Amino acid sequence: MRAVAFFRNLNLGRGTCPSKSQLEQAFIDGGALEATSFLTNGTVVFVGRARSTPERVLARARQRLRANSGFNEPGFVRTLDSLAHLLTVDPFVDVDRDSVHECSVTFLHADARLPRARPGSTPRGDVEVLRFTKTEVFCVSRVVGKSPGSPNAFLEKLLGLPATTRNWNTIVRVVRKFG
Repeated sequence: MRAVAFFRNLNLGRGTCPSKSQLEQAFIDGGALEATSFLTNGTVVFVGRARSTPERVLARARQRLRANSGFNEPGFVRTLDSLAHLLTVDPFVDVDRDSVHECSVTFLHADARLPRARPGSTPRGDVEVLRFTKTEVFCVSRVVGKSPGSPNAFLEKLLGLPATTRNWNTIVRVVRKFG
């Protein structure tokens, strides 16, 4: 089964982040038959061995990354099929792309519990929540003042748990390339 891992705070070639080859090798060592880093933002497409779940491969890869490069941030995994399904329900279909800075999806921590009274936007209005699932939140961000809103910062503060956010176009591109 083809799966995609999304790491928090991983930008290849920066600071304490692993290199592309270290990242891909961590997945191979962790039980993947193949692993391909996609872009430089900590997105990895991989195929696990028959008896290994994507979550188990990710957990082992994280152990290897911690041991080999000191990188110790969470990762979030989704099957490629589940990402392809998100494309079919396109949560941004009604968004005027010229009116926003970015359309994004935030992958939530497994322990995340969304509040009953779900906020529609940040107090500044720089992040607007369009849709929630049990495991993802779809937002648009706008530039207010000099900087765009951060869905990731907003949702981590709201939920008290780590998360990671990707531009919607990243999801579209990974599904088109590997789907």
